[in-house]
Amino acid sequence: MIAVLKQGATKQQIDNLCTWFKGQGLDVHISEGKFYTVLGLIGDTSKIDVDMLEDLDIIESVKRISDPFKSSNRKFHPEDSVISIGDLEIGGGNFQMIAGPCSVESPEQILEVAERVKASGASILRGGAFKPRTSPYDFQGLKADGIELLLEAKKRTGMPIITEIMNANHIPLFENVDIIQVGARNMQNFELLKELGKLDKPVLLKRGLANTLKELLMSAEYIMAGGNEKVILCERGIRTFETYTRNTLDLSAVPMLRELTHLPIVVDPSHATGMARLVKPMAMAAAAAGADGLMIEVHNDPSKALCDGPQSLTPEQFDDVAKRVRKILEVIKE
Repeated sequence: MIAVLKQGATKQQIDNLCTWFKGQGLDVHISEGKFYTVLGLIGDTSKIDVDMLEDLDIIESVKRISDPFKSSNRKFHPEDSVISIGDLEIGGGNFQMIAGPCSVESPEQILEVAERVKASGASILRGGAFKPRTSPYDFQGLKADGIELLLEAKKRTGMPIITEIMNANHIPLFENVDIIQVGARNMQNFELLKELGKLDKPVLLKRGLANTLKELLMSAEYIMAGGNEKVILCERGIRTFETYTRNTLDLSAVPMLRELTHLPIVVDPSHATGMARLVKPMAMAAAAAGADGLMIEVHNDPSKALCDGPQSLTPEQFDDVAKRVRKILEVIKE
């Protein structure tokens, strides 16, 4: 249920109303916009008398929400959420390019890639330290050593870093990581999501290979219900009957999520297509569709990459993609 307050409602009136709601066993999420304040009521609202609420002087309207996701629902929070990552912001018209190798392989590799993608306009460095692989015999990442190399690249370039977490027991290792990524395979690892909900740190949540948008938002809800509202959604392709691409990039998810939620939306064309040559057109299309950012894999020598070489761009290719995306962004802002 949401209650839209009238303009001019005083802080004392709002506090008194919130106290009453909490006395009814409800949690209250307050969203203050330019013109209205919206109270999102979470819990069993079946006993709340809508007519009684609408008779109150400070309430403009009351609506019941049937969607199971509440905190991430745009109806609870009409304006776009803007999430701060150091000096950067993402969401609400702030577009960020996330780039770097699929996996951190060596000091030389991550430092070279970091410097090259930053020079091309990337603002956040990605790199896998813990790597979920389909085969147990494939490279699993450098783990804690990989995080240390990312932190060194951050120190050298000033770029915030993002890397994927596999296990809640690893959270202490991520203390200095700027954004924690939850991969597609862990989207419904609810115990991990609950632990991430206790942190005061941005979490990028990737859509699962065969999950609906509602399921993605319900996973975001797990994090937000724990108190961490710094969630960024990521569309990275879903598994369909098509075999020519690694996955099928669902670009319709961007405008659809824009209607459903206030959370920032990032698109990963690298994992979605699995082919370096398809990254540029899909990145441009994602920007045109209204994404708040892109996540692109870049390797200084893709042919020798230990993970996902075929979908990784060279620094030169990324530079071209970044220039094209900026042109798209200029057009859609007009």
